[in-house]
Amino acid sequence: MKVIFSDKQQDHDPESYLSSGAKLANPEVPERADRLLAAALECGLQLESPADYGDDVIAAIHTSRYITFLQNIYTRWSRIDGASKEVIPNVHPIDRNDGYPKSAVGQVGFHVYDASCPIAAETWHSARWSAMTAAHAAQQVMSGENACYALSRPPGHHASQDIAGGFCYLNNSAIAAQQLLAKYSRVAIIDVDVHHGNGTQRIFYERDDVLTVSLHADPIRFYPFFWGYANETGTGAGDGCNINFPLARGIGDDNYLKVLDDAIHAVSRYSPDAIVIALGLDAHEDDPYQGMKITTAGFARIGAQLAALALPTVIVQEGGYLSDALGPNLASFLAGFQAT
Repeated sequence: MKVIFSDKQQDHDPESYLSSGAKLANPEVPERADRLLAAALECGLQLESPADYGDDVIAAIHTSRYITFLQNIYTRWSRIDGASKEVIPNVHPIDRNDGYPKSAVGQVGFHVYDASCPIAAETWHSARWSAMTAAHAAQQVMSGENACYALSRPPGHHASQDIAGGFCYLNNSAIAAQQLLAKYSRVAIIDVDVHHGNGTQRIFYERDDVLTVSLHADPIRFYPFFWGYANETGTGAGDGCNINFPLARGIGDDNYLKVLDDAIHAVSRYSPDAIVIALGLDAHEDDPYQGMKITTAGFARIGAQLAALALPTVIVQEGGYLSDALGPNLASFLAGFQAT
């Protein structure tokens, strides 16, 4: 299996974010990718740099207004007297159908829904190459690889068509799925991050060519709070094509794997031609976010269950934050996935 990664993704190095109103060091740091890449290489994956597929692969998922915003907002923000070093919102519309301001401050509030997505000079550049990484992995699978691992950083599953959030700017898993549709008529995204993939859900909520399935800590008391409930099943053509499995905080391996089996049966009923695994490693018992209690050995079991679908697979990195177990968790997942 190949691991796709570009050093350009490491230029994004955010300083801080707000959590419960407190300014903290941002945990979505380049060291995450350093540890994950080292683990992938130790597992024998072959490193390959992504090609540049142009902004069209991004525009297939994200609106032109949002892309323009990401490309230019840091420069515009830097012209504001007294503004923060990194672009962070301080006002939001009640509804995205409200007016669209010309003000840089107003547009930040419109396009960034929380305070965990600071935008600095290199953010667009790195997010773009993270998206190219996912697109390249999809191209490898369409060219005949059984599976390919996209080490996408910054992550993407909280970003929707026109909104950033949760450390995510461009939705890499959605971009990979959209690329796969050039060859396959039906694609499923299975998100095993501890947080609900609300951006991915929103992107495909009215579509039936991509099934979105997410296993995550129950949002009733966990980020992203407003999305990820079991009654969110899609609308219009997408009715029934969005399936959420909100799980109790602190769930362990055995109970998690039982629900994953239900999720895999749902995917099988959809009969996709290819899948995207949105791989969050933050469900681990030692992850700083403490949402679940999956063990390192448990990730091997997760990988094996997902591999049993025996479909062309793009694995896209989502969450998973700094702990001594981060690299071993990826290695365990890959070992389980490749052993099947």
